[in-house]
Amino acid sequence: MTAEVLTELAEALPSESLLTDRDLIESYRFDRATFCEAGQPLVVVRARSVDQVSATMRIASKHRIPVVPQGARSGLSGAANAIDDGIVLSLEAMNEIVEIDVPNRIVVTQPGIFNADLSRAVLEHGLFYPPDPSSWEFCSIGG
Repeated sequence: MTAEVLTELAEALPSESLLTDRDLIESYRFDRATFCEAGQPLVVVRARSVDQVSATMRIASKHRIPVVPQGARSGLSGAANAIDDGIVLSLEAMNEIVEIDVPNRIVVTQPGIFNADLSRAVLEHGLFYPPDPSSWEFCSIGG
């Protein structure tokens, strides 16, 4: 099944989106809680679009493979740590602000945007984004 999954991912995604080299995968195994256990994922998918996320999730669902989404891997709980033979879905390249709707005070972002970048962007519009964790400069909105 491993070869079949990798083939399907390779057919659905750009080649630069897939990491299978064990040395490159190593940096995606852990968030900042390196004391927590982490598995050895089958592959890291570095998604750049919603379509790539959807394709990855369809293939994972079809083959019943666990997926661990990751943002900036700034967490301290191990929640973004890899699972053996799973897929790590890196969202760090999806780091755009899609919309700042000032009248309605709504912001739409991709999950990889850093809190600090979002805070600075909304400040230019007279708005304030309040979450301020200690990892503010390097943590992302989602993962």
